[in-house]
Amino acid sequence: MRRIVSCLAAMVTAASLAACAPATARQAAQTAYLVFYASGRQADALDLIGDAGGTAVRAEPKLGYVLAHASGPAFVKAVGADPAVVGVSTDRRIGYASAARTFPDAGSFTSGGRSDPLTERQWDMKMIGADRAHAKVPGSRQVLVGVIDTGIDGKHPDIAPNFNRELSRNFVTDRPKDENGETLDGPCEVSGCKDPVDQDDDGHGTHVASTIASPANGVGVVGVAPGVQLVSIRAGQDSGFFFLKASLDALTYAGDAGIDVVNMSYYVDPWLFNCRNNPSDSAEERLEQRAIVTGMQRALDYARKKGVTLISALGNGGTDLGSPKLDKVSPGYPRGEERVRKVDNSCLNVPAESSGVISISSVGPSGRKAVYSDYGLEQTDLAAPGGDALDGKAASPARSILAAAPEAVLRAKGRIDKSGKPRGADVVRDCTSGTCSYYQYLDGTSMAAPHATGVAAILVSRFGKPGPGGLSLPPATVEDYLYRTAMRKPCPAPRAYVYKVYGEKTTHVCEGDAARNGFFGRGIVDAYKAATFKP
Repeated sequence: MRRIVSCLAAMVTAASLAACAPATARQAAQTAYLVFYASGRQADALDLIGDAGGTAVRAEPKLGYVLAHASGPAFVKAVGADPAVVGVSTDRRIGYASAARTFPDAGSFTSGGRSDPLTERQWDMKMIGADRAHAKVPGSRQVLVGVIDTGIDGKHPDIAPNFNRELSRNFVTDRPKDENGETLDGPCEVSGCKDPVDQDDDGHGTHVASTIASPANGVGVVGVAPGVQLVSIRAGQDSGFFFLKASLDALTYAGDAGIDVVNMSYYVDPWLFNCRNNPSDSAEERLEQRAIVTGMQRALDYARKKGVTLISALGNGGTDLGSPKLDKVSPGYPRGEERVRKVDNSCLNVPAESSGVISISSVGPSGRKAVYSDYGLEQTDLAAPGGDALDGKAASPARSILAAAPEAVLRAKGRIDKSGKPRGADVVRDCTSGTCSYYQYLDGTSMAAPHATGVAAILVSRFGKPGPGGLSLPPATVEDYLYRTAMRKPCPAPRAYVYKVYGEKTTHVCEGDAARNGFFGRGIVDAYKAATFKP
């Protein structure tokens, strides 16, 4: 045990994260755990790991955890009982991209023929004044926007000009099957199951990136900040699931690489709400949730101190996050283990409720809060268009957000036929430039967050000073300017807003005033004001 500690200590001193020795067959069959230790207690944590029969494999002193191999829940119980350890989580999925909704055959598009520019379909850009902001501040090439998601299709004609392949990273290895032998990511597309940095086999990250910074190049759509650079920092599996360590690695890299703003359109799992001390959870489950809350907060803090502005989707459960009552979907992994448990406001939706994160709710084209969007007086910082196909008399994808989609993903999902023709009104093909590219209408707070990220990029472009990676603006300043330039929007009257969805009614209650409320936070982001205001 002491030999392992000595080797690991030397490894950390040398700033290497390579294991001291190759994993044995027995270790490979064991479970990988992330053991988060209290400040200054790394040596104690290493002792505890060895005493509990585990093997310390790697350490990450920047975030204060050790990756260890061990067998069974007895290891978690033994290690977690000591105050030197603040949380223990298996190195498995913790997140899922905030569910985006598609409406394949739900009505007609907005006016305009096939030859019309797709920007005419972008009601969202008009709502926040992005179409007018482009002429003032399209965004600087010195601004780097990181998309922590399922990847970015860097070859898409409406993304490629702004895609920074050199800085992009993939922290994910595809997993064909889950622990129970069920299909997870499916067959690997490349040898070693490590996709190239310009690939997105899910499509979620590409849609997000397009909203942020699709260039004004005569092709398809235009993003909020069409002049900035996009950096893919992949932490999501092909299937849309996220693993804890990949998320930690992504945030750490963002800080070290000089990224200015990151977009996080996903929520953590297997616990929708992460509770530190829920009496209905086992000791092992509490340690896992503490590890998620603690580990993610450390990673977010690290990135923010390095100058990264952190923007997150709020979530799509239609829940008042200030007063949650029941969690019916946790633990969501492995599948089939869900149960109903009582939760309260001490339980956190991460990263939306993590400290230092700007969390975005979603509005539809009428300006109302989208029916699916989470909300809460303490939790909602800003609002942005995320689409709401039901924001009208009849469902229509034209009320959703149109952005780039990978052709390969659409083909795999049967959304386009063999000739390339879209199947369903939610998919659009643009061939006006001679090369066809594809776009899709989606709804979700995942679609709202990148609008705020794009506005943040405009602010960094205007007020940033030379720094790591190009321009840099302190996250606290970006946050302040986002709030000061937002369009104030008060709660609806009456505050108890009744949604009518497919013949059923649901009521969400808005708290607060025009300066800040649970539906819209400090207001709806305003790209034009961000491009023109004087601090």
